Amino acid sequence: MKVAPVFPSLTSLTIEIETRDVRPRRISVLGATGSIGESTLDLIGRDPSAYRVVALTGGHNTARLAELAILHRAELAVIADPDGYAALRAGLKPTLEAVRQGSLTALANKECLVSAGDIFMAEVARAKATLLPVDSEHSAVMQMMTGARPEQIELVCLTASGGPFRRWSLDEMRDARPEQALNHPNWSMGPKVTIDSATLMNKGLELLEAHHLFSLPPTKLDVLIHPQSIVHCLVHLSDGSVLAQMSCPDMRTPIAYSLAWPERMHAPTKRLDLAELGTLTFEAPDEKRFPALRLAREVLAAGGSAGTVLNAANEIAVEAFLAGRIGFLAIAGLVETTLAAYTGLTTSHRESVDDVLAIDGEARVVACSQLSRFA
Repeated sequence: MKVAPVFPSLTSLTIEIETRDVRPRRISVLGATGSIGESTLDLIGRDPSAYRVVALTGGHNTARLAELAILHRAELAVIADPDGYAALRAGLKPTLEAVRQGSLTALANKECLVSAGDIFMAEVARAKATLLPVDSEHSAVMQMMTGARPEQIELVCLTASGGPFRRWSLDEMRDARPEQALNHPNWSMGPKVTIDSATLMNKGLELLEAHHLFSLPPTKLDVLIHPQSIVHCLVHLSDGSVLAQMSCPDMRTPIAYSLAWPERMHAPTKRLDLAELGTLTFEAPDEKRFPALRLAREVLAAGGSAGTVLNAANEIAVEAFLAGRIGFLAIAGLVETTLAAYTGLTTSHRESVDDVLAIDGEARVVACSQLSRFA
């Protein structure tokens, strides 16, 4: 096993599957020490004859990365180069390199599609790669849209649990502490995505992802609050049918779909018992209490560089909230202020990832300069 100080994606997960039909499949996991990476390796470890782990990457948890590399007999273990973090923090370049191999790439990296969806998907098409979404909602969409023609799809509705503050008033949320926001009712995730779930920004980012992944216009995308997190997506068809994909809230289910695609593999997840559940409930999101969802819809309509600015400002805002520098409601406020400062850039021309990273960096500077307003 070799250890290389090369910069990986630190914020989320990419699984590069180098072979389509050959067994064992060669697997590289970018972001192996995160919650999704660990779940992926848990599945791989249950059927080691079907997979060969080529490379694992991690951020700063080198001890855990070493354990995983030894356990799964990885050929290469890659650790982060701190000097490269500022320039590549969105994980775009390492993920694009996986796509350029023309391989199967399972993507749980929101930043790639939110910040540079048009550039990223153009590269997928150029390389004739296959992109498999790992997010439970987008995995559900992919499963249900298979075989359907675009004109037959009237609406794709992503579901959201509503997070820990679903029933909280604005006054209550104004005083929310980080430990309360990190207490998600259904999912065990990293701090960033958990806070995004509490603000509903996570669902807004997923709208942008779905737009790029499935070439769906904003008018065919919506969000529905579903506290039980059993139904992950609803697809409305032109004949009046509505398709729903359901499973217990466990990320190993969509990860297993990506690992075995186009086949199915066994996943050691809890089986769904609808009689035991008894009731599934749904409600419309409240964009007054959760303005992050409204901001994401506006960014989706604007296009251009708006997604890059949204993602950058949101990362700065979440970091500031977790550090106790701003309040919970100020997360969306800081994002909106930063977007307003970049109105002229929403239609700016971008030709490369370097253009995206430049705008990303500028947006972070603007967001940081506005922090004192929300302290």
